[in-house]
Amino acid sequence: MTATLPARVPIGTLMIQGTTSDAGKSTLVAGLCRLARRAGARVAPFKPQNMALNSAVTVDGGEIGRAQALQAVAAGIEAHTDLNPVLLKPNSDLGSQVIIHGKARMNLNARAYQDYKPLAREAVLESYARLRARYDTVLVEGAGSPAEVNLRANDIANMGFAEAVDCPVVLVADIDRGGVFAHLIGTLACLSESERARVKGFVINRFRGDRTLLEPGLAWLEQQTGKPVLGVVPYLHGLTLDAEDMLPGVAHSGAQAGGETLRVVVPALPHISNHTDFDALRAHPQVDFTYVRTGEVPPAADLVILPGSKNVRDDLVWLRAHGWETALARHLRYGGRVIGICGGMQMLGRAIADPHGVEGEPGAVEGFGWLDYETVLTREKTLKNVTGALALEGADGHAATGPARVAGYEIHMGETRGRALESPALWLAEGDEGATRPDGARSADGQILATYVHGLFDTPQACAALLRWAGLAQARAVDYPALREASLERLADTLAASLDLEKLFGVIG
Repeated sequence: MTATLPARVPIGTLMIQGTTSDAGKSTLVAGLCRLARRAGARVAPFKPQNMALNSAVTVDGGEIGRAQALQAVAAGIEAHTDLNPVLLKPNSDLGSQVIIHGKARMNLNARAYQDYKPLAREAVLESYARLRARYDTVLVEGAGSPAEVNLRANDIANMGFAEAVDCPVVLVADIDRGGVFAHLIGTLACLSESERARVKGFVINRFRGDRTLLEPGLAWLEQQTGKPVLGVVPYLHGLTLDAEDMLPGVAHSGAQAGGETLRVVVPALPHISNHTDFDALRAHPQVDFTYVRTGEVPPAADLVILPGSKNVRDDLVWLRAHGWETALARHLRYGGRVIGICGGMQMLGRAIADPHGVEGEPGAVEGFGWLDYETVLTREKTLKNVTGALALEGADGHAATGPARVAGYEIHMGETRGRALESPALWLAEGDEGATRPDGARSADGQILATYVHGLFDTPQACAALLRWAGLAQARAVDYPALREASLERLADTLAASLDLEKLFGVIG
């Protein structure tokens, strides 16, 4: 199928729901946002409720899911808290931090959150109303699946929202995991009569192979349901797009053959957060990158990075239980480099105290003790978009034009104090008069670097400088934002060729 952009994207709202988690809702909304933008529409993405540990700082100083920040880039707008008014950040198997309009409000277990949902619903409808007043088109992403009948009461994430605002729905299913027709038919069977009527068509995602072999199944599906298949999207390899939450299915990203490479290892913590920090490294042609999961032995590496965590004390206990303290000590003894980011920075100090029970029961735990500082978790969360430069000295941190530039963000609930901070890792811009403030720390022997800044590797200059610091003498500068932009364009081109856009956008209104 070859499609062209409609002459005009209708004014109104369209919701993309999925038969399962990870069916491709986030990616489809991002691609449709870019297509609507190409057609000249003022378009905004929207996700009423998100559960994710990858988040972003917004222009209004709040926090939203990372996927909505990516969709904002696709739409050509600034990320705002109205794009994702309810964000749940799991800090245990049973509970989450509840973020409303970008601000952390409380920790609730799953049952208590069900009782809180009527208030969350008010926040959702307030944000939606503001977006509808400001934009021509709102493209809404559901969460999980509308077939989760146990969560139907007070639903604000899927059909409950669609019914409340009276918007049409397109259902997307992932054929790569198998059972795509059962997923679609079964999902419809779980819906009420009014909800089934709201579904205007299907998109089948991640198809590989000969489309003609799929055609009989598509005809059967349309005959059984009376609803059209609006397109079949092929499996797209190599997209460089921010993940909403899940770690990549493939833990290892090998460097390109030939030339010098750097081995980078990251422990896949049970509560790992903002692992999008490492997307630039996974895409770098000179980096051999590995996530080490539970039960796996930490391999030899040039650089080990301790990532962010939504439950720093529990993840520190997990690291010790799985031999990481011994492995890190051996790694440093043989000259390896270590970076700690956010929660990983806190772990590298002498102690982490949580007197208010911010991430669980009140208490404290000893850190690894390789940097001389201590952290106290606080009730208030720091949320900042930041710019600055690496504080590395000499050629490692300075290009011909000056220190390597950094552009990232801070999301943390903790204050760190100690002598190690007298040797900062970064200098961040502060105010409008050229002032700077220090961030993080470096060890006296130059082997350890710690920072609160996420997005450390996203600028080409900082990424190359840090790789040189870690031992890659001829590190290339790779522009991750440019790779992401190219992926969004490729995604939009693929959707334009794979979907019946006149029919799909035509269901709006």
